[in-house]
Amino acid sequence: MKRFEIVVGIEHLNQLIELLERSEVRGYTVIKKAGGLGSRGARNPDDLLVSDENAVIILACKEDQAQKMLNELRPAMEGLNGMCLISNCHAHVH
Repeated sequence: MKRFEIVVGIEHLNQLIELLERSEVRGYTVIKKAGGLGSRGARNPDDLLVSDENAVIILACKEDQAQKMLNELRPAMEGLNGMCLISNCHAHVH
């Protein structure tokens, strides 16, 4: 299986979710109000004056689904101003 960790600005979260739906992804986790340091500088969700924050989506899928998603994700990532980490994983579902 493949694990995706995708970080985008909160303003692009809905676009990313639409992309996942087009790719027929069946499950993911969204973590809002993520901060950090990246190509757009520091993002601090606790800053009251500047409302820059990130969202992180984490998902795992089988190889064939991962390729389908990558076909949608690659051309979109530049417009989403985000980053994506992909790694091999094993899923243990209860």
